[in-house]
Amino acid sequence: MTKSSTTPLLDTVRKPSDMSDFSTEQLIQLADELRRETIDAVSVTGGHLGAGLGVVELTVAIHHVFNTPEDRLIWDVGHQCYPHKILTGRRDRIRTLRQGGGLSGFTKRSESDYDPFGAAHSSTSISAGLGMAVGRDLQDRKNHVISVIGDGSMSAGMAYEAMNNAGAMDSRQIVILNDNDMSIAPPVGAMSAYLSRLLSGRSYRSLREMMKQIASRLPDPLERTAKRAEEFARGMVTGGTLFEELGFFYVGPIDGHNLEHLIPILKNARDSENGPILIHCVTQKGKGYAPAEAAADKYHGVSKFDVITGAQAKATPNAPSYTKVFAESLIQEARDDDSIVAVTAAMPDGTGLNLFEQAYPERCFDVGIAEQHAVTFAAGMATEGLKPFVAIYSTFLQRAYDQVVHDVAIQNLPVRFAIDRAGLVGADGSTHAGSFDTTYLATLPNMVVMAAADEAELKHMVATAAAYDQGPCSFRYPRGEGVGVDMPEKGDVLEIGKGRVIKEGSKIAILSFGTRLSEALSASETLDAKGLSTTVADARFCKPLDEDLIRTLAASHELLITVEEGAVGGFGSHVMQFLAMSGLLDGGLKVRPLCMADLFIDQDKPEAMYDTAGLNAQQIVDAALNAFELQADGKSNLSAL
Repeated sequence: MTKSSTTPLLDTVRKPSDMSDFSTEQLIQLADELRRETIDAVSVTGGHLGAGLGVVELTVAIHHVFNTPEDRLIWDVGHQCYPHKILTGRRDRIRTLRQGGGLSGFTKRSESDYDPFGAAHSSTSISAGLGMAVGRDLQDRKNHVISVIGDGSMSAGMAYEAMNNAGAMDSRQIVILNDNDMSIAPPVGAMSAYLSRLLSGRSYRSLREMMKQIASRLPDPLERTAKRAEEFARGMVTGGTLFEELGFFYVGPIDGHNLEHLIPILKNARDSENGPILIHCVTQKGKGYAPAEAAADKYHGVSKFDVITGAQAKATPNAPSYTKVFAESLIQEARDDDSIVAVTAAMPDGTGLNLFEQAYPERCFDVGIAEQHAVTFAAGMATEGLKPFVAIYSTFLQRAYDQVVHDVAIQNLPVRFAIDRAGLVGADGSTHAGSFDTTYLATLPNMVVMAAADEAELKHMVATAAAYDQGPCSFRYPRGEGVGVDMPEKGDVLEIGKGRVIKEGSKIAILSFGTRLSEALSASETLDAKGLSTTVADARFCKPLDEDLIRTLAASHELLITVEEGAVGGFGSHVMQFLAMSGLLDGGLKVRPLCMADLFIDQDKPEAMYDTAGLNAQQIVDAALNAFELQADGKSNLSAL
């Protein structure tokens, strides 16, 4: 195929096979166009920018060399998948990224055959790839499996578990280490690229296999000596000794932005018939866009921005964010208590602990993408009398549930879990929703489970957690701004297991757990206007329950509605269990536990997601009206009303 260098090549690529016979010069042009398209698209939608820009050339090279989707390409985490989506038939929808009804911000199996594995949490690509390789081998197929994993994701133990397994199985699998922080290797040049190409080639691999055959006929001590000498010599030239010890053939480091280097090495890896290969690419996050290159951390996730200046569109906040309130409250508590320490799993900015680290650098610990380690590390500190706060997204705490159970709850250690991103999170969609933490934590003996109704309550709960040393506790709060309440100068220590009544009525009681309280208050106004006098209470605690409050509400109202931003099995289920076991349902009390619908909710604006979940004010009103068989116009089929 011959194309002019001035032809917009990206317009000719509907699927990766359209670029299979492009020349290197054409691929370079295509990469430039792809980078511009990615920048322009994200400027419109917002999303993850820096990571995608860092893998533009790598994306082009992989799709040029391999036959996707028959060859399986797995992107770890998925932050960097936007260029991949553009090249795989989704360019016409790329400006719907992270919007309702649009493209996911991550890889998603239901979205495209070119996404063989959905990924939004890190460090899964090698495990998934190995599973695909085994499936291929057992079904006598010949396709390739390529897993791309970032150096940050390599901080998680799961990646090494997978590599250890893959090396032992000697399965034919290609792993591409995208080192975009130069945290493993120094800058690379032409000599390194030449050696990598030479060592990945068929000639060297054939010679190596022949020498292994010869060595295998030697006595055991000599065979081991020969093997170690060859690996040592290669390690001296290229590095990668760790990966070799795990059973991978290491190639690199190579410049991940140089297509003239990338393509022959990928072809060598493709044509190899031997076991697992690791190709180490050094890339630059934000490559090709000056604002992102200058501040890669600021352009990991971006809002809409001006392409020329890089200035992001930021709405003026009406209230402080919950994350900031948590961080500032923890700093305030730490001033008076030098035993308070904080732990994050590679999310200092997202959890607000970057602020804590500035104030108390020696008491803040970023353990990398290692949630399991973070929890047990905190448990160890708790045994020594420290007061660890593990600040973590709800969706990421799921990865450490075994450690929460065995290393914290069973031992009744006072580890404090500050659970950010509780509830539905908008553009990140179902993979990042905080749907399950109340359910999976409240089921544990010894665990105190709280939820903040607003930013002032969050401040109180930080103070409560700091003061509570009888066992583990958690408090949850959502993404985004607070509701604008007056903030106390210092947090109060709450009585464990005690809620509060916000508004008193006589017929309906709404018992809220978390930040649906504002929706509950709005619903109560509508119900009052319909002649249904409504009490609103804030439970504060799911465990232990405020049993006295629940008894009072049950005894003095005809209908009790519980509301929570979580899945079935959480707060409402605990209330129902208590009501049933206490005989409080025997007198005809109506109960309607409102929780998230039993489905994974795709990305959208949060208010639209909560409509789908059935947790906005109107759905609370509808639940009350339906309980009394009231029609929408307020007329009743029951004479009692």
